[in-house]
Amino acid sequence: MLTGGNTNDCTQFTAVMEAIRVPRLGPGRPRLRPAHVLGDKGYSSRAIRTWLRRRGIAHTIPERADDQKRNRARRGSRGGRPPRFDKQLYKQRNVVERCFNRLKQWRGIATRYDKTADSYQAAVTLASLLMWA
Repeated sequence: MLTGGNTNDCTQFTAVMEAIRVPRLGPGRPRLRPAHVLGDKGYSSRAIRTWLRRRGIAHTIPERADDQKRNRARRGSRGGRPPRFDKQLYKQRNVVERCFNRLKQWRGIATRYDKTADSYQAAVTLASLLMWA
């Protein structure tokens, strides 16, 4: 999904998740649901957690430090338990962050010189293929 630079990632979360198609190694249709989602604090919202839970997708998303903990405590027993968080599993997120870092080393991608969305997506695809090869 390609959005403007001033758009929050969490607003596009459901659209990105619904666009996922993971091909199988053997025969069969592609998987539409990931086994597990790792997200940063930007994805820590009740709506996203509920969306994942309803679809049976396990997730590891850290809770925002102040506001979410304080709001849960303010609601008392109705606030629920704190979300489970696996620190060891969360360390795997650095692979994604390193990939973004490598992509941003391409000057045209980091500054978005391309006029159209198609040109920009093509540049990202080309850079990804060159990094992978």
